[in-house]
Amino acid sequence: MQTAAWDAYARSRPDRREANAKGETTWFNWTQYPDHGPGSEVLDLPTEGNGRVLDLGCGKGGNAAHLAGSGHRVTGVDLSGVQLSAARRRWCDRPRLELLQKSAAQYLHESDEEFDAIYSVFGALWFTDPAVLLPAARRRLRPGGVLAFSQRPPVDGCYGPQAAHIDRGPDHDPYVLRRWDHSPGTWQTMLTHAGFPHTTATVLPAPPGPQQTGTLLVTAR
Repeated sequence: MQTAAWDAYARSRPDRREANAKGETTWFNWTQYPDHGPGSEVLDLPTEGNGRVLDLGCGKGGNAAHLAGSGHRVTGVDLSGVQLSAARRRWCDRPRLELLQKSAAQYLHESDEEFDAIYSVFGALWFTDPAVLLPAARRRLRPGGVLAFSQRPPVDGCYGPQAAHIDRGPDHDPYVLRRWDHSPGTWQTMLTHAGFPHTTATVLPAPPGPQQTGTLLVTAR
């Protein structure tokens, strides 16, 4: 069911713009708003390239393609074949980008690779039990490596596993998935218990305008 749900989600989402406000054809975006928030510097990758990076829930691959274009070797994993097909069509000129159809937990448990950075932008770290995923990510990071993820902040009082609904058309009930919503402090505590001694968790405010929902950005090493 999860694969079908994420395929339905992929069909409902527009492709990334051809260029951002600066005219760049690739860029890194942590938030749900265009041209807003920090970029790939959050991952603290080598400035000369040649970093090894893992994207958990890579979707249509825009962030991963940006890192690959900067000289890093990037693996993106996603459950949705629709997402990955779109990523392969658009970013077929990125030889340092590998795209795999797997769950995040499956990849982390099967792989023996080590990474300089592991990240998830509104992706698998929001939709996988952190008791499973955080220790698995810790094992796959090189010493000093960064784990970073972003998601919507929790609604006050609604913490832990929550229902997430994905529309599949007017004649069908929505798919229902689980996501894990925690306060910044709870994420920091969970990461410490998973073996990350240095953590930050910050809610980035929404840009000026009618939007009110910020973005929770968490980093750990």
